[in-house]
Amino acid sequence: MKKSLIVFLIALISIVSFSITFINPFGPTIIPISPMLDGVIQGYVNLNISLWKNPDEAIARIVSGEAKFAVLPITTAANLYSKGIDIKLVGVHEWKVFYLVSKQDFKDLSNLKGKTVYSAHGRGQTVDVLLRYLLVLSGLKPDQDVQFVYAPPQEVVALFKAGKVDFAALPEPFVSMCLASDGKIVLDFQEEWNKISGSSNGIPVAGLFVTGEIAQYVNLIEDVEKTFEKSINWSNENLDKALEITNKYLTIPTPILKESMKRTEFRYVPVSKCKKDVELFLSKMNELYSEGLPKIPDEGFYLK
Repeated sequence: MKKSLIVFLIALISIVSFSITFINPFGPTIIPISPMLDGVIQGYVNLNISLWKNPDEAIARIVSGEAKFAVLPITTAANLYSKGIDIKLVGVHEWKVFYLVSKQDFKDLSNLKGKTVYSAHGRGQTVDVLLRYLLVLSGLKPDQDVQFVYAPPQEVVALFKAGKVDFAALPEPFVSMCLASDGKIVLDFQEEWNKISGSSNGIPVAGLFVTGEIAQYVNLIEDVEKTFEKSINWSNENLDKALEITNKYLTIPTPILKESMKRTEFRYVPVSKCKKDVELFLSKMNELYSEGLPKIPDEGFYLK
């Protein structure tokens, strides 16, 4: 038996007498882990996969020590780390999800002058900050030339369908819901980000994190990471089956989810190959909206 395998087994025995908790957002981000949930993809480590419905729930489970691995938005994790919670980025898996939709003619961002843009949740989320930045680059003043209204994404979609929203900045699958009501995509935020940042990957939206207490167990992390990557690849290659599994958890119609995957990119990139993308993204978020991201994480945020 190889020495590395022996060390791996000892590590497993020493830190866990039962399964390790892996938490993931409740929503369309179930799709890439659907084969893990259904047992289609498994690693050596027995993972107890649990779904969180809001960031506060995820944070509580990490702080309590319950969750050892977590899929989190990059900005949420950065703020958590800055508050003294020892978590480390293992890799990024979500790169494409945000769009501006409308039923009106649109040539460029200057068309938004005098308009109101509806966006999901509240001030400071990723697409809100990006749109504000793009408006400034276009010579417009957010909150003066362009107004913003925030609401739950389902409510924004309902208002859009009712003709009460001219422009909506949303993530998928809510974009696809708007498109089903004669909406059209007028701006791809990923394309715009790549232009201004020089990135070829897109926006590092979310990724896999490990809690610091087990960051020393390299083989364990590698096993979970490989399982996660295999799960993402399997769901991309077997989308209909992945959606069938996902449908057990979500009420969003399968045709809408399938349509949304045309504009959503789940692709695993380990931290060693995407660190610069994440650093640039967080630096820009801090510059544009320091209230939402008051501090840029140091090197300890990244798994070595």
